[in-house]
Amino acid sequence: MTAHPMETTTGIITGSDLLAMGDIGPCELIDGVIVRKSPTGGIHGFLESRLDRRLGAFVENTKAGWCLVGEIGIYIRHDPDRIRGADLAFWSHAKLPDGPPAGFVEVAPDLVVEILSPTDSWADMSQKIDDCFSISVGTLWIVDPEEETVFVYRSAAQRTALRSGDTLAGTGPLTGFTLPVSELFAI
Repeated sequence: MTAHPMETTTGIITGSDLLAMGDIGPCELIDGVIVRKSPTGGIHGFLESRLDRRLGAFVENTKAGWCLVGEIGIYIRHDPDRIRGADLAFWSHAKLPDGPPAGFVEVAPDLVVEILSPTDSWADMSQKIDDCFSISVGTLWIVDPEEETVFVYRSAAQRTALRSGDTLAGTGPLTGFTLPVSELFAI
């Protein structure tokens, strides 16, 4: 997900307003302002697809919950509304007992996965990390294709870097999921 702040509206937009606009392309709502995102590149799409196939299959086989992809809108707060997109996110059945909602999700995911694009800055990502943990996201994985590294966050201050030779492992409802980092990045 590549951030290019281009304010495209005037006045404060709510999450309901944004949802009613339909598909306006990749964006997030930051304190009532639409922030456009540019489309992702090939490696980003490949990694998102690979993670979804692997994690999604695990989630379906274990009936652990719901694995969603495609810049899923997650409420961070209201008034002014802040909605962040996630490349991939997982909710246990305990968090979403009735399944995914039709609109943006109001419940913090157990896991958020973000894949860095070449133009993503760590300053912007730092704000997104803070946003995730402000709503009690369980775990955050930041996938860095350039460094072939997965940063696993258990809090905004607790980070582990996994590289080739390491294995990415699920926790909580995702216990039992594993993916060698070298397999994730293998082309």
